[in-house]
Amino acid sequence: GQRVRVHAAQGAPGRGRGVAQQAHGEHAPAARRGGQAHAGGGGAPAPPGARHGHPPAPRRRRLHVAPHRRRRRLHVPPNRPRLHQLPAPRQPPGLRHQCQGRWVQIVLENLETKKVVLVHGEGFGAWCWYKTISLLEEAGLDPVALDLTGSGIDHTDTNSITTLEEYSKPLIDYLSKLPENEKVVLVGHSCGGASVSYALEHCPKKISKAVFLTATMVKDSQRPFDVFSEELASADVFLQESQYLLYGNGKDKPPTGLRFDKQQIKGLYFNQSPSKDIALATVSMRPIPLAPIMEKLSLTAENYGSIRRYFIQTLDDRMLSPDVQEKLVRESPPDGIFKIKGGDHCPFFSKPQSLHKILLEILQIQAPAALFPGKAETLEEEEESAEKS
Repeated sequence: GQRVRVHAAQGAPGRGRGVAQQAHGEHAPAARRGGQAHAGGGGAPAPPGARHGHPPAPRRRRLHVAPHRRRRRLHVPPNRPRLHQLPAPRQPPGLRHQCQGRWVQIVLENLETKKVVLVHGEGFGAWCWYKTISLLEEAGLDPVALDLTGSGIDHTDTNSITTLEEYSKPLIDYLSKLPENEKVVLVGHSCGGASVSYALEHCPKKISKAVFLTATMVKDSQRPFDVFSEELASADVFLQESQYLLYGNGKDKPPTGLRFDKQQIKGLYFNQSPSKDIALATVSMRPIPLAPIMEKLSLTAENYGSIRRYFIQTLDDRMLSPDVQEKLVRESPPDGIFKIKGGDHCPFFSKPQSLHKILLEILQIQAPAALFPGKAETLEEEEESAEKS
């Protein structure tokens, strides 16, 4: 036997390597002529995929795929747009705000005012309204949160506050500096309702509406503390026995403040609030000045009674129970009552969307035509022209 090596033709580009082939006896010349037979068309035809001087390429095996595993194309009719071509949902005309998954129509042109002044309750500060501020701004409104004296970042010593006037001074100063024809909507929480009532009496021309958020909506000659007396104790008993009182001027002097411990705060104020907001409150709340909530208010029908009032009840409130809230609205009926189901004493933490929705509704309530003689005359003229036509 003889071993013969056949090289690829020099004319084939990139074929520098040879292919070994066995030749025995008389078949050796045929082996030498293998390249010519394939190239010239003589002899047996070349196997599929064979090239000059190379073995045939291996055939690809087709994998069998079960019919139920084969990918099927989704047939889309020609006149039907594909998913990526679907137009975005159109919003109805006018400014709309999404609240609790619903679009709430807001007609800013019809609002009496866009400015909302938020007044915090006892121990809190402007910081507690951070969720409400964000939601109102997104709706195109102008919210303002104030720190009352000795609250939030105001550095006044709470033990030095002796009157409701002194405690409410930041609110009165803000209202006094407003332009002549500008009004605001006041929103007061808890004992902040006393400051709102005080502002209604002293600055009625600067206020469009007042909202009492589970707040001390007191009557004339009533103390804010009297609202809580059923929950805590009578004022006299509380001042003698309470372990939460602070004596900033010494034990031999009357108490100056009030401070609850963390467990009391969590149980009374935040029984439905998120843990993050509870943590924020426990490190941010300050002692409560006692004199402002022990002072009797003097309220008149000419000033306090001339402003529309609305009350928002929270039905899972442990600080100001639903029964006490019902008593407040019975003794001093407001122009409207709203209820938040599942809200604790601080709905700006526990139910911010529900609170926001109610505030938007109150803001859009129009004043009776009798309060605006110019508008009333315009309406009469429009009605007369409509009848003639």
